[in-house]
Amino acid sequence: MDRLGWRGTPTRVLLLTGAVLLTALAAAVVGLTLPARLPADDPLPGPARFGLAVAAFAVAQLARLRFRTTAGMVSITWGEAALIVCLYLVPAGWLPAAALLGTGLAWWAMSIAGDRQPTLEIVRIAASLAAATALAASVATTLGRPLLAAPTPGLALALVAGSVTYLLVTAWLGGVMLGLRHSVPIGTPLLAALRGKLLMFVGNIAVGLVVVALMEIDPRWLLLLPPPLWLLQQTYRHRLRSDQERRTWRAFAEATAALNQLEERGVATAAVTGALNLFGAETVEVDVARPDGHWRRYRCDVGGQVTELDADPPTGHEPGEHELLRRLGVGSTEVGELRLRFPRSAPPEARERDALAAFGDALAAALHDAATHRELRRVTERSSYEAVHDPLTGRLNRTAMLSRGDQALRQLAHEHPVALLLLDINQFKEVNDTLGHAAGDQLLRLTADRLEALVRPGDLLGRLGGDEFALLVTSVPVVGDRAAPSAYALRRAREIAERLAAPTEVAGVRMSVEVSVGVVVTAAGTADLTELLRRADIAMYQAKGSGGSIVAYDSARDAASTDQLALLAELREALAADDQLVLALQPAVDLTTGAPTGVEALIRWHHPRRGWLNPVEFIRPVELSEQLGTFTRYVLDKALAVAAGWAREGVDVPISVNLSARSLLDPRLPADIADLLRRHQVPAHRLVLEITETVVMSELEIIDEVLATLRAMGVQLAVDDFGTGFSSLTFLTRITVDELKVDRSFVLRMADSPEAAAIVRTTVGLAHELGLRVVAEGVETAEQRLACTAAQGYHFFKPMPADKISAVLGSMIDTSRPTVVPLRADGAS
Repeated sequence: MDRLGWRGTPTRVLLLTGAVLLTALAAAVVGLTLPARLPADDPLPGPARFGLAVAAFAVAQLARLRFRTTAGMVSITWGEAALIVCLYLVPAGWLPAAALLGTGLAWWAMSIAGDRQPTLEIVRIAASLAAATALAASVATTLGRPLLAAPTPGLALALVAGSVTYLLVTAWLGGVMLGLRHSVPIGTPLLAALRGKLLMFVGNIAVGLVVVALMEIDPRWLLLLPPPLWLLQQTYRHRLRSDQERRTWRAFAEATAALNQLEERGVATAAVTGALNLFGAETVEVDVARPDGHWRRYRCDVGGQVTELDADPPTGHEPGEHELLRRLGVGSTEVGELRLRFPRSAPPEARERDALAAFGDALAAALHDAATHRELRRVTERSSYEAVHDPLTGRLNRTAMLSRGDQALRQLAHEHPVALLLLDINQFKEVNDTLGHAAGDQLLRLTADRLEALVRPGDLLGRLGGDEFALLVTSVPVVGDRAAPSAYALRRAREIAERLAAPTEVAGVRMSVEVSVGVVVTAAGTADLTELLRRADIAMYQAKGSGGSIVAYDSARDAASTDQLALLAELREALAADDQLVLALQPAVDLTTGAPTGVEALIRWHHPRRGWLNPVEFIRPVELSEQLGTFTRYVLDKALAVAAGWAREGVDVPISVNLSARSLLDPRLPADIADLLRRHQVPAHRLVLEITETVVMSELEIIDEVLATLRAMGVQLAVDDFGTGFSSLTFLTRITVDELKVDRSFVLRMADSPEAAAIVRTTVGLAHELGLRVVAEGVETAEQRLACTAAQGYHFFKPMPADKISAVLGSMIDTSRPTVVPLRADGAS
C-alpha cells in the first residue's frame, strides 16, 4: 500500500504541495525567529502559550465536519475560532509554526484512529493551513495588535479580517488542489466549500470573539463554554447533514430522471454522469450486456468526459476498499454492472452504499426498458420491412410495388413515358418438381439479384409472387419520336432476358434461365400500376403462348379490357335472374359395361345480348373477381338440384362440378357445400369436385385443410386435366383422390405416339393399383380410349340439357351389360 501517497499523484499536485510546504516552513521559521513582545508580568511563559496555540489548532481540526462533493471530501473546522483565540494569546509570528504542528498532529492522530490518509495528504493539509494562518496573522496585525489587547471594535475588525483571509486562502488552496488532482475547474469545489462553511464561519468568529472577551473579563467563565460549543457543533452537523441530504435527493431525482431514455447509449451516458454527481466518485463505469452476448463499457471521470469501449464479461471479483459495485438485473435477466471508484482520501460510506442500491435498481430498469425498446424497434422495423418486401428475395412485394409504383407515377409529369416489364421464368415448375423447392428458391434469389444489378436510378423492382417479377421503368428517354419509348423498353427487356440467360448453377445443375417478358409502354397519368400490370400480364402470356420471349402489349388484342368489366356487371344480373346460367351435362361411360360412372356439370351462359357463352369466355374474369364465391355456390346449387331429381327417379349417379383454385382458398367452402347437400338431401359421396393438377401439387396449408375437410365429409375428389402439367402421382402422399381425368390434349398426343402411349399406360396402371378410376376426357374416336376404364367425350355423348339427361342415364343403365359400378358407392375415402 502506498502510505506516502506519492504513487498515482499528478505531478502538478506534487509541485503545488511542495510550494505550499516551503511557504509554510519559511513562514514558521521566520515567525519563530522574530522577537516576541510579551508583557513583562505575563503569568504564562512563552512555551506554554505556544503549546496552547498548538492545542487550539489541533482541537479545531479534530472537531471537523466533512461532506462530499464531486471532486472529493471537503472538511470544515473550527479553524477561524482557533485563529482568533491564538491571535489574542500568542505572538502572531508563532502562529504559522503552531498551525503547522497542531494541524499535522491532529490529522496524524485521526489517520491512526481509522480515518486513513496518505502522508502526502496530511502534509498538504498542514502546510495549507499554516500558510493561510501566516497570511491571516499578517492581515490581522496590520490592522491592529490583538495580542492580549482589550476587546474593542477595532480589535474585532482586525480579527474578523484575519478570519476572512484565513477562510479564503484555505478554500482557494483546497479548490486548486482538487482541481489539479481531478482536472476539473476549481469553481465547483470552491463554491461548495464556501457554501458549506458559511454558517460555521459566522459561528466561528462569534465563538472566537466571545472566548477573547471572557478571557479578558475572567478566564474562569471559559468553564461554561463546553456545553454551548457542543450544542453549536451538533447544530452545524445537523445543518450540514440536512443540506447534504437535500442535495443528495435532488441529485438522485435528477440522475434517475435523466435515465428515462429509449436508447442504451443515452441511458448509460446519463447513468455515469449522474452517478458521478450523485456519489461524488472519482470514476463511474457502467458495463452493459448486449443482445449479441458482448459487453459494452461506458466510463466517466470527474472531468466529465464519457468514453465508450468494448468490455469483457464481469469476472465476479469483489470490489476494493475504495470501490462500490452493483450488479444490475431485472428478475433473472442480467443487464449490466455499475462500478464506482472513490478517491483514497474519501472512501465510500454507508450513505453511498444505500443510495447505490436504489440508483442501481433504477438504472437496471432503464437499461432493461432500453433493451426492450431496441428489440421492439427491431421487430417493428422487421415487420415494416417484411410488410413491403418479399421474404425470399428481399425485393418489393406486390402490395408495396403497387403502392410505390402508383406514387412514382403520380410524381411524374403528365404524358411522361413509362414502361412496365413483367417477367415470368419459363419451366420454373419443372425446376421445383425436379430439383426441389430449395433449388427453386435459389433460382428465384439468383434471378432477383441479377435483375437488381440491371436496375437503374428511378426504376422499381418487385416480386409479385411465384416466379413473376415486375420492373417499372420511369427513366424512359423523352424524345420527339413516338416509337422511341417503346423501342427503349423493348431494348431493356432484351438486355434483361440476355443477362438472365447467362449460364448459372442451381443445386449443382448448370442451367440457363429463360424468361417470358410482357412489355407495356404508356404515358404517366393515363393508367395506374394495377392496370399496367394487367396489360403486361396479357403481353407476357402472349409471349409464353407464341413461344417467344418478349411481347409488347397491343391494345387491339386486349378484348378483356372493357368487355370483362361489363361482363362482371352483367354476371350479377345473371345470378339474380336464375334463367341465364344453364347447366350442360355430359356423362362419363364405363368402357367395360357401358354404364354411366358419373356426369360432369358444365355451365353455359345464355347471355341476352351476346348469345351462348362457353366457360372459356367468362370463367377467367369471374375467377379473378370477388364474385367467385357466389358463382361457385350458384353452380353447386344447380348441380345438386339436378342430382336430387335423378335420385327421385331412381337414377343413382354421381355429379361432378369443377372448382377454381381460388375457391379452395376459402375456408368457408366446406360449410357451404355441407349446407347445400343437406338442403337437397344428396349424399356427400354423390358429389365429385374436380380440381386441377396444379392445385393438387400446391403445398398451401389452407388448400390442404379445405380438401381434408371435404374428404372427411365424404365428398369425392377428382384430378381434372391430368397430364397438362408436370405429371406425377406423388401428390397422393399428401391428398387422397378418387379419380384421374386425363386431359384431352394428352389423349391426342398419346394416340399419335406409341412411346407416349406406353408412358400413359404405365401411369394409368399405377393409378389402378392405387384404386383410382381413370377417365379419358375429350374422346372423339375409338382409338383414343387408351387404357382407361372410363371415358368422356363426343364419341359417346355431347353435353346436354338437364331435362334430357335423366332419360339418357336411364337408357345407359338399362342397356349396360352387368351392373353399374358406381364411383365409391359406399362413400368410403
